[in-house]
Amino acid sequence: MKIGVSLPVRELRNDIPAIVAFAQLAEQLGFTHLRVPDQILRPNNRHLHEPLTLMAYLAALTKKIELTPSVIILPVRQTILVAKQAAEIDILSGGRLRLGIGVGGSEEEYHFMRENYKTRGKKCDEQMKLLKALWSKESVKFSGEWHNIPEAGINPLPIQRPIPMWIGARASPNQAVINRIGTLSDGWFVLCSPEEFPKINIKIHDAAQKVGRNPKEIGTEAGVAVVGAREHEWQSRVKGWKRMGLSHLCIRTLGGSLSSKQHLDKLQEISKELRDMNCY
Repeated sequence: MKIGVSLPVRELRNDIPAIVAFAQLAEQLGFTHLRVPDQILRPNNRHLHEPLTLMAYLAALTKKIELTPSVIILPVRQTILVAKQAAEIDILSGGRLRLGIGVGGSEEEYHFMRENYKTRGKKCDEQMKLLKALWSKESVKFSGEWHNIPEAGINPLPIQRPIPMWIGARASPNQAVINRIGTLSDGWFVLCSPEEFPKINIKIHDAAQKVGRNPKEIGTEAGVAVVGAREHEWQSRVKGWKRMGLSHLCIRTLGGSLSSKQHLDKLQEISKELRDMNCY
């Protein structure tokens, strides 16, 4: 099981040296990936850096840790521009990008971006198909409801062809989300409880098999908070997810209003405990 960590950008805010120090320490300690959330414009105005820009910056300051925006709200963004930006990050990082995508739940954000909230799922399906093509071929012909490309491509292509795309899924996802994960994605972020996971995972496997995919190729990643209300039970949650056979796990030090130094101290503490548990 690969164990990464969520970059606590909401709490470190504009302390860029602290963000860099956290990313570099995570890499040094052996965490496999960094996750960063997305938000463009919403009424609650929560502090978040734009993840693709931040990942490009961190690509130059790290060497091996995987960079994972999770998740980019894809339908409010221009597909071809995302393809170009993601390809550039993949090149700058030496093939270390894993792109988390989703359709989001903020109707206001769609309104601000002049996009249709009601068709976001259908549009996301089309976007994923186009992204795969743009990342894999020098010249693409594509005709859909939102995109029409007679013959064109991005240059340069990314190192990974295509760049892996992962999707978030909460408890009781609808069939459209199940199909999106099973037919188009390389993995899914498990945003449900351990009790809900098996039933959802079976549905995803069924969707994959119907289109001839091997379900074992679809990764799974859950998150575990190590501060706050769940601080004293995180070890059992890690062990539980490991027993369930997840391919990835994400540790979260955010949520406890820690200082930048406390985030670094907690990261070192958790790393040692994970090694003592033989988790990585």
